[in-house]
Amino acid sequence: MKDGYTSSIKRQRIFRTVVCVIFCILALGPFLLLIMNATRSSEAIKSGISLIPSGHLIENWKNLLAKQNGMQITLQKAALNSLTITVPGTFLAVYFSSMTAYGIYVYDFKFKKFAWAFIMAIMMVPSQISIIGFYRFMLDLKLVDTYIPLIIPAIASPAVVFFMKQYMESTLSIEMIEAARIDGSREWHTFNRIIIPIMKPAVATQAIFQFIAQWNNLFTPTIMLTTDSKKTLPMFVQLLSSNQFRTDYGVVYVGLFVTIIPLVIIYFILSKYIVAGVALGGVKG
Repeated sequence: MKDGYTSSIKRQRIFRTVVCVIFCILALGPFLLLIMNATRSSEAIKSGISLIPSGHLIENWKNLLAKQNGMQITLQKAALNSLTITVPGTFLAVYFSSMTAYGIYVYDFKFKKFAWAFIMAIMMVPSQISIIGFYRFMLDLKLVDTYIPLIIPAIASPAVVFFMKQYMESTLSIEMIEAARIDGSREWHTFNRIIIPIMKPAVATQAIFQFIAQWNNLFTPTIMLTTDSKKTLPMFVQLLSSNQFRTDYGVVYVGLFVTIIPLVIIYFILSKYIVAGVALGGVKG
């Protein structure tokens, strides 16, 4: 009986391992294919899929640098523009969403339930629905073709607020906050010096997600930015995919490869927090 139970446990572990390996392959496959295509020539890419690296990476990179001379923006400028939008946007989204979640979780006020329901309702509304009204609003404020519409609205991030509140409910004790108040700690000091350090795993996790979302955002910048010199890195890659360069897939894949490098760097810097952040944020205590 005991041997049968042990055998069943082993089979379950093997099954879970196989499933995890399959999901890893599905998740990493597109990235691996992108990297391999960045090393291949355009003709080889057209001929079919291959996971064997080639020797055209340097050639594709040189072709990219040569072809950007005929464009109104360079790769370096596009990357700098993306950083200009992504870094402050990520900070605003994570910090103010944490503050909002803290206020809803800790304080009791008259319309608390309504405020939380409103935030959840906004989370369900796709940004594409409101983009026309948002564009007209920015046009009236004369903020079109600036980075402000791409940075400031990041303050309102309902999904981040939801995650942070769930994390607080599982890890943050109201008694600890009350003890800090008794010791004379002001609310601002309590939030910045006590709450934020406790929420470091959740902050790091959401920083990764928000950085990726801001960095890869193509929809809103395409609508808001009209000057070529202000375009972001995804917009630069889109230019590489236009009619002028559509036959040189090696250059396009090198451009795509460059766009994921900052994402990989940010992930490895903050990855030690992501498992703990997702696990604790998704389970109530």
